[in-house]
Amino acid sequence: MKRTKINFIVDVVAFIGFVVLTTTGILMRYILPPGSGSYSAVWGFDRHEWGGIHFWVSMLFFSVLTFHLLLHWRWIVSMIAGRPHEGSGFRLGLGVVGFFAVIALAMAPLLAPVEKDLSSTNTSLLSSHQYNAISIRGSLTLKDIEDSTGVPANYIVAALKLPEQVSVEEKIGLLKRKYEFELNEVREIVKEYKKRNTQNQ
Repeated sequence: MKRTKINFIVDVVAFIGFVVLTTTGILMRYILPPGSGSYSAVWGFDRHEWGGIHFWVSMLFFSVLTFHLLLHWRWIVSMIAGRPHEGSGFRLGLGVVGFFAVIALAMAPLLAPVEKDLSSTNTSLLSSHQYNAISIRGSLTLKDIEDSTGVPANYIVAALKLPEQVSVEEKIGLLKRKYEFELNEVREIVKEYKKRNTQNQ
């Protein structure tokens, strides 16, 4: 394959990756914002699942850009070094230092220790959040929820006032769009069921 064709394919894939990254970023920031409490979904995917898509697209985008740089490595080196003359070594050294400075800056947050505030107030909020944030996503079926939480699928169907003939093998995201309920309602049903069972024991 000709180098120009490879460059074209790499550029197209990089552009698509950039567009998807921008779209998913806007989606998670404004349409499914953190801490909104709405537990909404888009196309059956909640904020957490869109975050997963955003991450893997970013990995693909990074890989494509790395390949793009390798394809143009000679040109990059010649631009940094310039034509051989007095002081061109300093220019090359400055470019190398700048490159490693950018890498170090990008890696710093990944290597920094995670800070945790374990004060009594925040601990209670955290435990409350963990209790409320039952892992129910649009890609799960009612049967999946029954298997993971112990709450009967038929009980969830009745609590949501869905038709009895609804298949427990159908994905929650599809049911949500069809019958117009929120994932948070399912979480609340599961939470109340488990709470009631705990009190009765």
